[in-house]
Amino acid sequence: MKLLELRDIYKTYQLGEIQVPVLKGVSLQVSQGEFVALMGTSGSGKTTLMNILGCLDRPTSGQYWLDGQEVSALSADERAQLRNQKLGFVFQTFNLLPRTSALENVLMPLSYNGMHLAEDEALAKARTLLQRVGLGERLDYEPSQLSGGQQQRVAIARALVNNPAVLLADEPTGNLDAQTTEEVLAIFRRLNDEGVTIILVTHDEAVARVAKRVIRIHDGTVQAADPVPETAPPAAAAATPVHRSTWGLNRWRWLFRTSFQGLRRNILRAALTALGIIIGVAAVIAMMEIGRGSATAIKRTIASMGADNLLILPGTAASGGVSFGIGTAVTLTPQDADAILKDIPAVRAVAPVVRARIQVIYGNRNWVPIYIYGTTPAFLEVRQWPLAAGEMFTAQDVRNASKVCLIGQRLVRELFAGDDPINKEVRLNNIPFKVIGVLSAKGANMIGIDQDDILLAPWTTLRYRVTRAALVNPNQSAATTSTTTTSQVNTLNKFYPTEKLKLYPEPSASQAANNPLPVRFTNLDQVMVAARSTREIPEAIEQITQLLRERHRLKDDDPDDFQIRNMTEMTSAFTSTANLMTKLLLAVALISLIVGGVGIMNIMLVSVTELTREIGLRLAVGAWRRDILQQFLTEAVLLCFCGGLLGIALGRGISVLIRQVLNWPTELSLGAIAVSFLVSVAVGIIFGFYPAWKASRLDPIQALRYE
Repeated sequence: MKLLELRDIYKTYQLGEIQVPVLKGVSLQVSQGEFVALMGTSGSGKTTLMNILGCLDRPTSGQYWLDGQEVSALSADERAQLRNQKLGFVFQTFNLLPRTSALENVLMPLSYNGMHLAEDEALAKARTLLQRVGLGERLDYEPSQLSGGQQQRVAIARALVNNPAVLLADEPTGNLDAQTTEEVLAIFRRLNDEGVTIILVTHDEAVARVAKRVIRIHDGTVQAADPVPETAPPAAAAATPVHRSTWGLNRWRWLFRTSFQGLRRNILRAALTALGIIIGVAAVIAMMEIGRGSATAIKRTIASMGADNLLILPGTAASGGVSFGIGTAVTLTPQDADAILKDIPAVRAVAPVVRARIQVIYGNRNWVPIYIYGTTPAFLEVRQWPLAAGEMFTAQDVRNASKVCLIGQRLVRELFAGDDPINKEVRLNNIPFKVIGVLSAKGANMIGIDQDDILLAPWTTLRYRVTRAALVNPNQSAATTSTTTTSQVNTLNKFYPTEKLKLYPEPSASQAANNPLPVRFTNLDQVMVAARSTREIPEAIEQITQLLRERHRLKDDDPDDFQIRNMTEMTSAFTSTANLMTKLLLAVALISLIVGGVGIMNIMLVSVTELTREIGLRLAVGAWRRDILQQFLTEAVLLCFCGGLLGIALGRGISVLIRQVLNWPTELSLGAIAVSFLVSVAVGIIFGFYPAWKASRLDPIQALRYE
């Protein structure tokens, strides 16, 4: 049965403008189970003929039949599949993968085999072949640890691993001594006796005599050949097209195995290549976490200054065409503050505020603070203002109008001169207040006013006990501390209509001054509101406006009897600054990733150059172009993948170290970790694609001859 048949094969190479004919009408046949020697001098065309027989090259013209299939017009990948499944190669220079064990060298063709072989089956098959060629005890030896003869035995075992129909040997004894040559030829004879078809290319008569048939080639033509029985050529209908079977998980397993082996053979170069990605990813994560921490710290500082606060002020009162200014109308009540907290989902805290301008006295010292606020415990939450010492007054203190207060750092310096103010008494309008807490330092606000020059007390105490005249004076900051008459001290009687039926004797002015009625329907100077987030401020403003208009029973065409102020402009400015800083840090870090990607491309291009012969070998044993592309691309992605993981660990370590050693604010950024990892993998794909594509386009013949 004819296994191979060449019909009038011509091969011409184009060298510039010159055509060089190498094969000139070669026709021959090889039957199943034959041992054929192709003999000829150097330059006779025997190696070119073997390359065509091995589907490494295609003829310029003519037909080539292999096992009933016409293959001269097949594509590069189809020829690669034939080489993998039906052909085995033994080269003069062995062509073993360096820094790779004998067992892994034999396993290499299985990486491109369409057969579904489990890993255990593949390993068992490779071990068996190495034992057949006498290397059962050297499975883990690398080529540098083996003699020339032993390396050739590994090459023979590799050629047989896929059970080829034809074994092609190109000068397999050219680099061996006489004794090793005999050993290798003995292996060939034994294989032929077992039914393997062998075509051996040689220029040595002694080697050729081992074959059962000799075909002599001279100047590109067959000069002499031993006769073979005439048989009819196979019909085209008998051709069996070769299809690559689907690999599934098995294929990816072999792909990653091959890629890991490629990286492992030069671990130092791989480590240095990954170093660029490690530094890039670590820089991205560290910079992003520092940036996020700084931005959060800035936002927290802004929030503590009231950036996410809303200030609700009463409307404007007017009389006789004269406006008294903002906040002079009596329109805000404590019930409004309670309703805002209860009914507005965009609000997290509400603090009603009444103001006063009163001298604070301690011993022989006195001071007039910029801010004297009557409020509730929610004030500290609204302003995000922690205590330096003591405690905040409670809601019970507000209900009972308790005479307790908190003071800022400026009052501690001015009144107590270094003494501990806790549990000391200060006087406001001759009313003693017990200092139960000290606010932490805040410094100046955006317009330079000292925020620490402040005193806080329950708003009921400040309203009912201290600024009593303010109960009827809508402009409460204009209230005076001096009283010349009892009617000026207490004017609660003005709240009642004069025509009301008097059931009891009307108190005198002195009695009214000394015993004020506990009137509770009072107004507020302002309401401070904290939104749940800066982003929700517009929503909170809209909801508060709607609620207060409903509570104040305003018609659709009535103007608002209140005003809402916010710090949107300042917040936007600081947020933009923080975001810009974060983006700048990210841009600097991304430069490191790009540099790492360029390094990967450079190293991969160097690898393609260094591994040109290996690529040619892989193509010769049946690798498709996409296999080479996927292998090099996978190597690049694996480098970036491992570099990304190490970079994440390094970046997190740097972030933690900076926070603990330098006390810089940092914040964990899962988004930065995910993005930098994905970017590192993308860098491997983008920068590794061109070298991988370049490797996949190599011609197997030229790659095998590369020096």
